[in-house]
Amino acid sequence: MKRIVLGAVCLFLYASLQAQETFPVNGVRDARTHVTAFTHATIHTNHQTTLEDATLLIQEDRIIGVGNGIEIPKNAKVIDLEGKHIYPSFIDLHTSYGMPEVKRPAFRRGGSEVIQPQTKGPYNQNDAIKAHINAVEVFKKDEKWASSMRGQGFGAVLTHHPDGLARGTSAFVTLHDGTENKVVLKGKAGAHYSFAKGTSTMNYPSSIMGYMALLRQTMLDATWYQQVGKNKFHDEGLEAMLANKGLPQFFTTRGKLNFMRADKLGDEFGVQYVIKGTGDEYQNLDWIKKSKAPIILPLNFPKAYDVTDPYDALNVSLAQMKHWELAPSNPARLIDAGMTLAFTTDGIRNKKGFMAALQKAIKAGLSEEMALKSLTSTPAELAGVNDMLGTLDKGKLANFIITSDNVFSKGNKIYHNVIQGKSFPINALPEEDIRGEYILEVSNWIHKLSISGTAEKPSYQVISGDSTKLKTSGSFKDGWLTLSYSTDKSNTQTIRLSGTRSGTNLSGEGQMEDGDWVSWVAKYRGPSEAKGGGKKGPKGKMGEKKEIKLGDVIFPFVAYGSQELPQQEDVLFQNATVWTNEADGKVEGMDVLVKDGKIAKVGKRLKAGKAKVIDGSGMHLTPGVIDEHSHIALSGVNDVAIISSMVKMKDAVDHESINMYRQLSGGVVAAQLLHGSANPIGGQSALVKFRWGQTPDGLLIKDADEYIKFALGENVKRSRSSNSIRFPQSRMGVEMVYVDGFTRALEYGEKWKAYKANPASTEVPRQDLALDALLEIINKERFITCHSYVQSEITMLMRVAERFGFRVNTFTHILEGYKVADKMAKHGVGGSSFADWWGYKFEVYEAIPYNATLMAAQGVTVAINSDNAEMARRLNQEAAKSVKYGGMSEEDAFKMVTLNPAKLLHLDHRMGSIKVGKDADLVLWTDHPLSIYAKSAITMVDGTIYYSLERDEKLREEIQAERMRLIEKMKSEKKAGGPTQRAWGRPRHSWHCDEIIDYQLEATHGHD
Repeated sequence: MKRIVLGAVCLFLYASLQAQETFPVNGVRDARTHVTAFTHATIHTNHQTTLEDATLLIQEDRIIGVGNGIEIPKNAKVIDLEGKHIYPSFIDLHTSYGMPEVKRPAFRRGGSEVIQPQTKGPYNQNDAIKAHINAVEVFKKDEKWASSMRGQGFGAVLTHHPDGLARGTSAFVTLHDGTENKVVLKGKAGAHYSFAKGTSTMNYPSSIMGYMALLRQTMLDATWYQQVGKNKFHDEGLEAMLANKGLPQFFTTRGKLNFMRADKLGDEFGVQYVIKGTGDEYQNLDWIKKSKAPIILPLNFPKAYDVTDPYDALNVSLAQMKHWELAPSNPARLIDAGMTLAFTTDGIRNKKGFMAALQKAIKAGLSEEMALKSLTSTPAELAGVNDMLGTLDKGKLANFIITSDNVFSKGNKIYHNVIQGKSFPINALPEEDIRGEYILEVSNWIHKLSISGTAEKPSYQVISGDSTKLKTSGSFKDGWLTLSYSTDKSNTQTIRLSGTRSGTNLSGEGQMEDGDWVSWVAKYRGPSEAKGGGKKGPKGKMGEKKEIKLGDVIFPFVAYGSQELPQQEDVLFQNATVWTNEADGKVEGMDVLVKDGKIAKVGKRLKAGKAKVIDGSGMHLTPGVIDEHSHIALSGVNDVAIISSMVKMKDAVDHESINMYRQLSGGVVAAQLLHGSANPIGGQSALVKFRWGQTPDGLLIKDADEYIKFALGENVKRSRSSNSIRFPQSRMGVEMVYVDGFTRALEYGEKWKAYKANPASTEVPRQDLALDALLEIINKERFITCHSYVQSEITMLMRVAERFGFRVNTFTHILEGYKVADKMAKHGVGGSSFADWWGYKFEVYEAIPYNATLMAAQGVTVAINSDNAEMARRLNQEAAKSVKYGGMSEEDAFKMVTLNPAKLLHLDHRMGSIKVGKDADLVLWTDHPLSIYAKSAITMVDGTIYYSLERDEKLREEIQAERMRLIEKMKSEKKAGGPTQRAWGRPRHSWHCDEIIDYQLEATHGHD
C-alpha cells in the first residue's frame, strides 16, 4: 500500500469520482475503485464519541470503515492525519441556496389596490399561497455561495424558495461542485410555511391576523378539496398542500410571538412544525418549552450599541440592551430546557462570522457536545437524511471536515472539507506538526528546545541550563528544519543546524560558531508547555461548559418587567371610601376582603386573618376601569378584505406592550382589543385583562362571550382615495355588504344543517371561516361592536340587524348617538362614546360633550372608551367630563368606565362593581377617582397587585441601575475593540383605528 505524507502541498484525494451510470463518459471510463484511508486522526464520529489515533476509510463517496485497528486495503491511498481532527460536515436547514432571487414589491402608499390573484394558471385564489413551488425544479448551483459555506464546515443544506405564506417544498442538497443531478440528495425534503406573503401584491392579507386566517382557510380548503373540490375545479396550490402533508413541516418565523403563533396554528391542525426562530426565545422560555417544537436557530447576535454619548444611550431601550447581553446565552438556555436545536447561518451576511458567533454561544454556556449535535446529527434527523449524513458511520456519505484542533477552539483551522468523497481545500495543511518539548544534543552541549505557536507557523526557543533563553530563529518547510541560536549575549556566536524529522525526533547536521560540522539530535519529550499547545489532542474536552455572569431575564422583556412576577394574594383593604357601583353606592370607612382572586367580603371592621392589610384611610377603593374600545397590545389592527370576519385579534395579542403597564397606572384592568375600521366587517375581538407579565393566552379572559368589529362611514367606503377600487365606495354599498354577507351566511347555515341531517347522501359543504363568524352573529353566539358616527348609518345597521333577527350589541364612537338615542334604546344597543372629541374629521362636526348624558337619559347603557393608548391612562377623567358638561352624578359617571363597559362586554356578572363573588379587579386611588389629582396607589387584577406606586418606584430604580450597568459593559466592549452599532430605537407601534400597514414590513423590536 502507498503511504502519502502530508507536506506543503494540498491533501491528495482523487479530484473526480466515477461518472454516474446514467451519464455519458467523454473518454475512457475509469473503472477503478478509489479507497482512501485517513490514519492517526482524532475522529469525532458523533457528538458523544471521540476516537483517538483512529482511521477513517472511504471508498468513492461512502464511508466503509471507521475506528481503531482497521485493516487498510492494499493499494489504498493512506493520508496521515496525526495530530489532526475529523468531524462530520455541518448541515444548515434554513437556506435559499441556488434559488431564484425573490424580489419583494416595494411598499406602496399609492397605487391601485390588488383584489384578484395575478398568477396566471390553475393556482390558488391568493397569490401568497405558493405551495406548488418545488425547490428542486428551480435549483441551480451557486459555487460562490457554496464555497463560502464549505469554508465554515458545511457540507449539505436544506434549501427552499422563500416566497409566500405557503412556500412549497425544499430540496436537500450537498455543497459538492458536481452536477445538480449529483448534489441533490432529496428532491422533496420538506414543506415550508411563513408569516410573510412575499411577492404577492394582493392587498389581503396584510396583517398577522390575516396571515393566520388565510393559512387556516387554505388548510381547511385542502381537506375539503380532497373530498369534494377536486371534482369541481383544479387548484395546484391545494393539490400541493395535500401532496406535501407527509413531508417534514417547516415554519419560518420572526420573533418569539410569531414562534408561538406558528406552533398554535400547527396544534389546530395536528402538525408539529420545525420552527425557524429568531434568537429571542429565552425571553419566554417556559412558553417556548411547552411547544415541544424543534428549533432552527440563527446565531446572528446583535452588536453592542455605541452609547459613549449619553444622549445616544437614551435612544436604546432596556430591552435592546438586555438582548445584546443575553442573546448569546439563548442556545444554552434552550438546550437546558430540553429543546431540540439545529443551527443556521441565516442572518449572518459574512459566513465567516458564523464560527465566531458559535464560540460566543459556547462562552455563554452552550456545551461543545451539544453545539456539534446541533450542527450534524440533529439537522440530519429533522431533514430525514440521518441514514446518509450527520455522523461518521459505515455506509454513510463521506462528508467530513479535517481540522487542526478542536473545531470550536479559537485557533482552529479547517484544512479540508470532504463532500461526497471529494476534498475541497480550505486552508493549506502543514506537512507535519513538529510542536513540542525536546532535549537538544549538539556535540557535547545539551539544551532544551521548545517549539510552540501553531502547526502552520511554529515558533522556536532554545534554552540553556534551566532558564537562560538564547536568541533563536528557525523554519520548517518541505520537511526540512533550519534552526539557529546564539551562544553569547552579543549574538556574535551562532550555531546553525539543518535536519529532518524521524519518528518523533528531529536530527541532522550543523555548523558550530568556529566552522566545525557536527551531528545533532532533538529528542521529543512531550507537548509544548508554551502558549499554543502541543500537537496532540483537543484544547478542550467535548461537552465542557464555560459559564459567564449575565443579567436576569425579565417578564415581560421590556422596561417594568421583572424577574419575579406578581403573585395572587389575600388582601384586606381597610377604612376606604368604597365605590361599590351597587345599591349601596359610595360608602365611607368600608373594608373589602380579597381572597383567592375574588371579593370575599364587603363591610366594616372585617377580620384580616392571614390576609395582607392595606390601610385605605383617606383613599378611594373602586372597581377597576374597563376600556370597551382599545387597540393596544396588538401586533396589527386592520386587514383589508371586504369581510374580514375570519381574522382573530386573539392571534395578534402582544403581551409586551408597555401601554398595558402605563394603563394599569391609570387604574385600567381590562379592555376589548378591537380590529380597526378599514372594512364593513372587521375581525373578531380579544377580551383581555392586563395581567402584566403573562403570555398572550394568559391575558385573555376565559369563558367570555365572543365579539366582532363592524364599521360604518368614511374609513370603510374610502371614496376619498383615488387608489381605492375595493367595494364598497358609498354608504349604500356598505349596507349591501351587510345584507349580502348575512344572506350568504344563512344559506351557508342551511347547507350545514342539511349535511348534518343526512351526511351519507349530502355533499360536505366547504367550511368558510368568514361565514362561520357571521352565522354566529345571527345565532346570537357572537356580538357586534360597531364603529359609527352618522345617524343615518346607525339607523341603517339597526334595521339590517332586525331584518336578520339579531341586535347590535354596541355602537362605539357614536358621536351622533344623542340624535338617535330613543331608537338605540328601543333596539337594545349600548353606546361606547368619546367624552368630548369632535372636529377631527367631517363625520364628527356635530359631536357634542353632552352626548353621553343624553343617551343615558334615554335608557341607553353608555360607556366612555379610549380608542387611544394615551387617553386610556385617564379614562377616569374622561368620565368626569359628563359631570361637568351634562350634570351626570359622580357615581353614574364613574360607572361609564367600570360597570357599564362590563355590561356591554357581558362581563358584569364578574366585573365592574364591588360585590361578593366578583373578580377582585380593584383600584385604590389616592384622591377622589374623578379628580385630575387622583393617582392609582394600587391596581389589582384577579387579586394580584400588578401596579402600585411603591413597586413602580422600585422598578424605576432597578431599570436605572440595569441600564447603567449595561451601558458600562457596552462601553467596555467598544474600548476592547469589539464591534458596535449605532444607538437607535424605534417606539413600539401604537395602532390607530384606520391604520393599514403590511405586517411583513413592520419592525418586530420595539422601544420601551
